[in-house]
This record gives sequence, structure tokens and C-alpha cells, in this order.
Amino acid sequence: MTVQYGPEVLADLDLAIRAALPSWSLSSDAEIGLLNISENATYRIDDTGTGRSVVLRVHRLDYHKAQEIRSEIDWIEALRAERAVETPAPLRGADGTFVQSLPSLFGFPTRSAVAFEFAPGREPAADADLPGWFRTLGALTARMHSHARGWIPPGGFQRKIWDFDSMFGTQAYWGPWRAGVGLDAAGTTLMDRAVMLIRTRLERFGRSPERFGLIHADLRLANLIVDEPHLRVIDFDDCGLSWRLYDFAAAVSFFEHEPIVDELREVWVDGYRSVAPLSQEDADELPIFIAIRRFLLVAWIASHSEVPIAQELGAGYTAGALTMAEKLLSRYS
Repeated sequence: MTVQYGPEVLADLDLAIRAALPSWSLSSDAEIGLLNISENATYRIDDTGTGRSVVLRVHRLDYHKAQEIRSEIDWIEALRAERAVETPAPLRGADGTFVQSLPSLFGFPTRSAVAFEFAPGREPAADADLPGWFRTLGALTARMHSHARGWIPPGGFQRKIWDFDSMFGTQAYWGPWRAGVGLDAAGTTLMDRAVMLIRTRLERFGRSPERFGLIHADLRLANLIVDEPHLRVIDFDDCGLSWRLYDFAAAVSFFEHEPIVDELREVWVDGYRSVAPLSQEDADELPIFIAIRRFLLVAWIASHSEVPIAQELGAGYTAGALTMAEKLLSRYS
């Protein structure tokens, strides 16, 4: 697996971004700061000359095609136009296009980059206020889903399909879960049983338009911005076609094993139902989707070993997934 964000790559990106600042009409002496590295490398650019602050997303290599990125922006613009959610505006470059090429100065591959308005606020804290925000998130998610059901995408719209095969098959987007850090033979057998259970449940659940369609697919806390009374959504980089319940599962990423998740599930469902129908039969299936997300993140951690959060979680996260697999098999077998 290629190390996408080694020190030499990040040093090159700093120079490449500096050289590309005029593409967004930013001053050449603007301040550039790395916000985080996850799927992509995300930067904050503060232009003291103009007073503008911009968030720049530099894309991971060999993940999204340029047309997929343009299609993401199509949906963001449609959501903003209909005020379905609050999300920062994507910014066109000086050439009038959203997706800019970021050539390397030292021979690394050219990357795609997209700039967005900077949105003030903070990530929701895992404290006593979190259930209240999850009620709001449920309503917000329902608005996005309702918008997607009625929206006619433009010609050429292309986003990934997050189904069983693309999550757990031989060509899984995030790599094989069997490569999970610290996963031994016994653990592999256990998770394989749980994954097969998931497959059976998904086949039974089906892919009707009410259950399967365009979703955000990564509503984790890091992609939510609280600026009271607002809850804004950022980073539609993984948006695609999948089961709508997966949006809740993604929202509890990395803490899906914590006791508070039961309460968050209840208030999220209540919030969702304040905007759109959600049957009890569907709500009862949420534990399956929580397990799907956890198992997917086991694969993601293994295939993104250079990312700080992957290094931090490592084998301990895999062990937690095995505990979840045992509980899932006990509950549904």
C-alpha cells in the first residue's frame, strides 16, 4: 500500500498549494495550515490581505475520479439551493471550475483539490449535549434523504455505490477487512461469520428506493460543525448510493461501542421521524449497520496506516470489532 502522506509528500503539498493559491484568487503570502489527514489532506488557508478564510481539500490518489468529485459538488450545490442542510459552499477556481489540479513540484503524482468556504464552529463534544445534537442530526439526515429522493441528478452524475460487495467483497473500496490490525485466525473466523450474517440481513432488508439511495455516508462527529444554534455538515467526499440507515452508523464512528450510542440511536430516530417516516422495522435494523461501519473501519485502519487516527486505534479497534461480532451473532442468530 502506497504511503500517501509521508513527510516528503506533505512537504511537497505545502509547496504545491502555495504555488496554486492564485487559482482561488488567494494572495501568495496567505497562511497555510494543515487541519487533518484522513482520507484526504485538509488545509485551512487564511488570506490576511483579503480577510478570506478557505478550507482546501487535497484528494487522496486513486480513490475518486474527477467526475465523481464534480458530482459530489453537484449534490452539495443542490442541497444548498434548496436549503435542505447548512453546508459550506464549494468555491470555483479562477478558471470557473471547482476541481483544480495540484501538480507536484518534485515528481509526485498530480492531485485534485477543491476549496470550500470556511465555516466557524466546533466539532460536537461527546458530553451531555450530544443527545440533543443527535436529535437535530436525525432531522437533518431526514431532510437530506428526502431531498435525494426527489432530486434528479445532472447528466454524467457519478458516485460510488456502497453495497455489500464494495464494502466486503474482493474489490472493497477500503481494502479487505481480513487485513485488520491484530486479527488472528480465530478472529477472522468470528468476523467472517458476522459478515455472512450481515449479508443475509441486507439481502432480506432489500434495496427499495425508501431504504437505498444517495446519502452522505460519513456523518461522523469530525464532519459536523456546531455553531449554536446551527449544526452544519461538511465533507461529502464519501457520499454515494447506499442504505439510508448507514448514515446513522457513520455518525457514531469510532465510539460505536460506547453505552451512549443506545440513547443517541433513540433520539436520532425521533429527530428523523419529525421530518420523514421511519418504520420500527427499519429502526430495529440499526445495530446491523453499526456493525457494518465498525467492520469497514477495521479495513480502513489497515489500508490507511499513515493516518494518525489509524495509528492511534490499531489492534484495539479490531478487538472491539470482534466483541461486536460476538454480540451481533448472539442477537440475530
